[in-house]
Amino acid sequence: MSLYERVMQTVKQYPDSIAFDFMGTTRTYRQLGDEIERFAAALSAWGVRKGDVMTISMPTSPNGIIPIYALNKLGAVASMIHPLSPPPQIKEYLNISKSRFALTLDLFYGEFNKILHETGVEKIIISKATDYLSSPLLRFGYWLKKGRTIPKIQDPRVSWYLSLLNGEFPPAPAVEVKPDDLAIILYSGGTTGTPKGIMLSNYNMISEGMMVTAMGNLNHTQSVLAILPIFHGFGLGVCVNAAFMVGGKTILVPIFTPEDVAKLIKSKRPNFIIGVPTLFEALASNPGFNKTDLSCLQAAYSGADTLPRKVKERFEDVVKTNGGSVQLLEGYGLTEAVTAIMAIPPGYYKEGSIGVPFPDMLAKICKKETTEEAPVGEEGEICVSGPAVMLGYLDQPEETAKVLKKHADGRTWLHTGDIGTMDAEGWFFFKLREKRMLKVSGINVYPNVVEEALRKHPDVKDVCVVGIPDKKQITKVKAFVILKDPSKASEQTKESIMTFGLEHLLKYESPREIEFRDDLPKTLVGKIAWKKLEEEEIAKLGPDA
Repeated sequence: MSLYERVMQTVKQYPDSIAFDFMGTTRTYRQLGDEIERFAAALSAWGVRKGDVMTISMPTSPNGIIPIYALNKLGAVASMIHPLSPPPQIKEYLNISKSRFALTLDLFYGEFNKILHETGVEKIIISKATDYLSSPLLRFGYWLKKGRTIPKIQDPRVSWYLSLLNGEFPPAPAVEVKPDDLAIILYSGGTTGTPKGIMLSNYNMISEGMMVTAMGNLNHTQSVLAILPIFHGFGLGVCVNAAFMVGGKTILVPIFTPEDVAKLIKSKRPNFIIGVPTLFEALASNPGFNKTDLSCLQAAYSGADTLPRKVKERFEDVVKTNGGSVQLLEGYGLTEAVTAIMAIPPGYYKEGSIGVPFPDMLAKICKKETTEEAPVGEEGEICVSGPAVMLGYLDQPEETAKVLKKHADGRTWLHTGDIGTMDAEGWFFFKLREKRMLKVSGINVYPNVVEEALRKHPDVKDVCVVGIPDKKQITKVKAFVILKDPSKASEQTKESIMTFGLEHLLKYESPREIEFRDDLPKTLVGKIAWKKLEEEEIAKLGPDA
């Protein structure tokens, strides 16, 4: 069935359950289904047809989510991008996806308007941050802070979200939408180069949602705190769509701050909290979170980056101190398979492991640059197969062929580019993306191993390790360190950390250079942007690097 049809199943099963809570505004599943139907009718009358693509550039909000399912009813495709994308990136995304339509906030219209003439976009829907704010106080607060500064929009291409949603339109005609039809486009490609459009089908999105709920024991009586953005598979696939598969409630958080999340946990009492390691680090360090009753939490999952043991233990200690008992469990995934496809099952733990595959996924370790399975315990490339694996990269058959390969068993396997191992019990262990593996004097060095060791130094709060060109070793290890007490930044502290490294790591793994930083750059989803640090170092060395 289609993604729209699957959500409508939930609407029929749990019509009176709360589907979402957005800053105090709620909708039941019956109301959610009604708004999807009304918006689909409006889009159909507006000119959206099967196969059309609409770029959605929205925060985690109802007016960013409802259009996804409305488009799906029509057989159209949602292309999801970051709402703070600068104009050159917006143009790139619009042209890669061949979008005829776009949806964004009035706050970001100006950025779109700068480049729309260089794209194939014919019409644009503008929504407001206040569309789903029922509180007069919140609406006035937004107007006072931002709303009054937004220029008036006078553009014949523009239609307003609420005008479409609340308009009178004939019901959308029935359109045949197949499970393997393209439903969602997300983007990958790292920090450099042209982004790749990842084509995800109805089947991909539905199966991912159902596997997440099965793995995490999520049901219709529970709620999920949706902190992660909807332009990312983790935010859309796990925090929103998975809840919609079983009738759970998703608590939508448009902007993340530790203070706001602490308040939400106190007032909304979510059962599931899902995020990246930096999010859990921020929460564990937040005074408000440390004073919140956390007995409501039934599960906490970290993904998208390696979870440092120190962060795991600190978060769990805070939860335990405040009435909870959950483990912070690590998972693994990639956008080419929607998002998470492995995790540590509830009630289990194995040191350093990313867990086991989700119920309908298969995983194995292959010898590098082959389709041959590696022996148990031997390092190789993590490969996965199953219903969450993407259709391919949009209009990039050669790139698709590099990662989607048919093996001797007749199955298509996704070669993740990630290095890992599997033990005799079937638990998987993640090293890191192969492109981040360093070669120091011809020896493999994994930055996350070095980082994990250095985080144990009593003065180190956080660290990011990169490789920089070196005449002697080809590559040398450099560590960017945030200290717990910035006043301790000195040559003596550097020597202490280097000595600590030599005591806990092999010589070639230990950093030869340390730089103190007040903070570390982050990607759009909150990961540490190691690539940016690496590029800064290469730039310092000049053309001879």
